[in-house]
Amino acid sequence: MPFLPLRPVPVADGATSLYDEWLTWLNESLDDPACDRNELCRAILTDIYYPGLSTSDAAGMSHTSRVALAQLDPRNVTLEPEYYEDIDLERYAPRKPLLWLWEMFDRSTLGENIDLGIRVRRILAKRVFASCGKNFKAFTHVRFSFGYNMDVGDGVVIHRHVLLDDRGGIEIGNGSSVSDFANVYSHSHDIVDGRIVNMPKTVIGTGVRITYHASVLAGSHVADDSMVGAGSMLTRSTEPHWVYVGVPARKIKEKSAEDRAKKAPPSPDPFAED
Repeated sequence: MPFLPLRPVPVADGATSLYDEWLTWLNESLDDPACDRNELCRAILTDIYYPGLSTSDAAGMSHTSRVALAQLDPRNVTLEPEYYEDIDLERYAPRKPLLWLWEMFDRSTLGENIDLGIRVRRILAKRVFASCGKNFKAFTHVRFSFGYNMDVGDGVVIHRHVLLDDRGGIEIGNGSSVSDFANVYSHSHDIVDGRIVNMPKTVIGTGVRITYHASVLAGSHVADDSMVGAGSMLTRSTEPHWVYVGVPARKIKEKSAEDRAKKAPPSPDPFAED
């Protein structure tokens, strides 16, 4: 099979400087101790969805328009994790506007811009997660529970439409990736009474690949350099260097020491941080 690392894609000079200026402003705004994150989120989303109305008086608008504008303020919406009894409100409060900004940015035309989107989400992730390493990349429509129970290493890639249920905690090691439409859980419910919730931490080791539409159930430890195959459901911990497939997932093939030794060195990352 051909060796196909990612290639760099140029962005028009005018757009590059425009994006850089906006991202610098966003970063500096969030670094400001006096920043009201709810108001910042409201203003940004209003400018994205209803340009020119950020400072307008809504009194003369229709009820529907006023309701639509109200949804862009995170203080006016509720999110599913807020209904969980185990939520740490003190930790969640400063993250909620950033999670709402992340979700609504992704639903806009801006979210489909790969270059801009990755850089915006990287700025937000460093303030939402418990820890976030260098060169984190998230594509569109990644969803979290609390966000504050995420520990992410360097060079982690999260692809489109991934659910990261960090209710009990998720740790993702350096160089690991989670492919499109995969689900990683860290809580489960009692089969008799769903109000009884078990919340074991889920650990994804270094260099792991969770592939398309796979699910990793709560408490699993995915060992370094192991792989969960497409559409599989992992219900137990894995061994290093093994590939697991099926429902439930079982180990079927080991990456040989010879093949691992022949692996090419890392390729240049077109999205690497400066």
